[in-house]
Amino acid sequence: MAKKKKESKKETEEITIEEKFSDLNDKHLRLFAEFENFKKRTAKERIELYKTAGESVLSALLPIIDDFERSMKASEEEDKGVVLIYNKLISILESKGLKAIDNPIGTELNTDFHEAITNVPAPSDDMKGKIIDVIEKGYFLNDKVIRYAKVVVANNE
Repeated sequence: MAKKKKESKKETEEITIEEKFSDLNDKHLRLFAEFENFKKRTAKERIELYKTAGESVLSALLPIIDDFERSMKASEEEDKGVVLIYNKLISILESKGLKAIDNPIGTELNTDFHEAITNVPAPSDDMKGKIIDVIEKGYFLNDKVIRYAKVVVANNE
């Protein structure tokens, strides 16, 4: 009888040890999976950070680009030096991921890319609800809008 109690006690201990092992193994697998997800998430965040690291610098340069464009448009004589410097600046910024939003004149207002700053009466029926002028160009930095295009929309009245 004493021998049966020892065997029963031994079996019970083995069952509890197996349960503990199973529980710890499950916790280990969950922790491992969580850690793998954490590594993937931080790697993705790091890549995003590198893509947009220069956003503040590039955003600060956008008014200078606007001034260059206004100067070239207002100048009666084409100053080749200014145009050369402008083109060089644009090519450098484009190599860093900056891209101008396409000219939206004649298209519908898309608030994902445009900011309507005013409405004016439509010059014709086919222009109602469409963009008729661009006040300030918009820009992307690696497919992220860093400045919305400021546009004038023809109203539907």
